[in-house]
Amino acid sequence: MCNLYSLRTGPADLRRAFGIADDRTGNLPPLPAIFPDQMAPVVRNGADGRDAMLRWGMPGPKAFGEHPITNVRNVASPHWRPWLGPAHRCLVPATAFSEYADTKPRKTPVWFALTEDRPLFAFAGIWRPWTGVRGTKRENPDRTEAEHMLFAFLTTEANGIVGPVHPKAMPVLLTKPEEWATWLEAPTAEALRLQRPLPDSAMREVARGPRSDGAEPEAEDA
Repeated sequence: MCNLYSLRTGPADLRRAFGIADDRTGNLPPLPAIFPDQMAPVVRNGADGRDAMLRWGMPGPKAFGEHPITNVRNVASPHWRPWLGPAHRCLVPATAFSEYADTKPRKTPVWFALTEDRPLFAFAGIWRPWTGVRGTKRENPDRTEAEHMLFAFLTTEANGIVGPVHPKAMPVLLTKPEEWATWLEAPTAEALRLQRPLPDSAMREVARGPRSDGAEPEAEDA
């Protein structure tokens, strides 16, 4: 679920919203379609700056081949518990996300945002370092092993807006500065109280059909 999202907010607005003094994302363009295993900006705690570009998808359990996991629901799992403390929580800025409607002959991307204007929000994310082979074939054609900084974000039960399209789950959306601060800084039990669906009145469906929330990007190279 939610293996596609967008970020159309520019760097200046990101810095202002999240209080970023040391911007490490470079000259960040609009990102109308972010897919798993791609690089995207996240906001973390840290004395040397709060934002950075990380790769989407944390390794799953070794028993299942460590295949990348983009969305985490079971926070009671021993596999995820080490990354739920403040040092490894992050915010994943976004302006919309997509779920796929079960249409035929092909599934249809359905985009959700807070309003038609696509205001900024954040997914409740976690991150970790990991050494192994990651990156698209274009980025890493020789499949070279290296250290990567990886992220995923939490999901919860679907609300009445997302549920008709994807009834099993939806991402945890944080929309207020006080929620962002709680997720980054609060004790784990308090922070995890934010793992709940956004009220129906706080979001809407904003597009249906395209695989990009804006100008079409180049096709992702898996």
